[in-house]
Amino acid sequence: MKIDEIKNQVIWTSFLSENDTKSFLQSWEWGALQEHLGYRVRRLGIYEERELLGIAQVIEIKSKRGHFLFVPHGPVIKQQMTNNEAQIKLIISELIHYLASAAKNHHCSFVRIAPVLEDSQENRKIFSDLGFRKSPIYMHAERVWILDLGKSEEQLLLEMRKTTRYSIRRAKREGVVIEKRTDTEATDDFYRVYKKTALREQFVPFSKKFIREEFESFHRYGDALFLIGSVPSAQTTIGGVAGTLAASLLIFTKSSAFYHQGASIHSRIPVPYLMQWEAIREAKRRGCNYYNFWGILQPGRSPKNWGGLTMFKQGFGGYQIDYVPTQDYILSPKYYLTYLYELYLGWRRGV
Repeated sequence: MKIDEIKNQVIWTSFLSENDTKSFLQSWEWGALQEHLGYRVRRLGIYEERELLGIAQVIEIKSKRGHFLFVPHGPVIKQQMTNNEAQIKLIISELIHYLASAAKNHHCSFVRIAPVLEDSQENRKIFSDLGFRKSPIYMHAERVWILDLGKSEEQLLLEMRKTTRYSIRRAKREGVVIEKRTDTEATDDFYRVYKKTALREQFVPFSKKFIREEFESFHRYGDALFLIGSVPSAQTTIGGVAGTLAASLLIFTKSSAFYHQGASIHSRIPVPYLMQWEAIREAKRRGCNYYNFWGILQPGRSPKNWGGLTMFKQGFGGYQIDYVPTQDYILSPKYYLTYLYELYLGWRRGV
């Protein structure tokens, strides 16, 4: 086995599309976003002879929490091998050997991997056998809620929670309008609602620069869309944001649509329900197999106040997937400063 850097976007994206894209965080576009934000990114291919067996997009993180190499929702392994524990272990072993050497050269104190392997004793053992330890904090969703789109709209509605189905119909009766937007002002409209949501839910929001660049990185290839939900007749009386009561940013891959960023203003009119339904319909229209609602409550790992958001997402039907918890490979005693700081971050988040 050998590891080489991949600099051809077509090769990278083709492999990702052919091997069951469970996340967009290994996409070329996500790497481009990180580069625009000032991070160093390397895209690695794991080969057996000339056969590409896996890919790993690696981001060098320098922040308050420490200096480390990070593989978000990766590596992505050839689909035929995803049930072969020995092959998975071999690929991850080769990868960590390569990354540990690179990390030391860049004075990193550890390597962090957020896997997209389903959580099981066998998959956890792969990492423990290789010397990893569970990270004190998650960086990306480890428990997600998925909706299978291989059903008719009528069947999807039928399988929703009764109150969810009612809220969608009520929003229509109330005259809610859901706009699909890719114009330059859409980020501003989204961010106005997003800031209010962050204040209400007491979380630290992404910057407007991050939201704009995330959208632009994916929209460049037609893979991002803002949905803006409003009630035109209530522009001056509800919410105080020119009638805009909900907004979301959707990211698309070949197989899935991802509800990655969302915001809403509390109102008697259930705008977010119709917005989600229109997002699901858009995903079906684009030929996606799955709609990924992204993270839901995971006691001990995600904030306790995610309970209401989780109930909202689960009301649309679907199922839960847990990934192996984020794993750390320690290279220096400095790691333990990161460990203590992230325990504090978890407490601040309300985990």
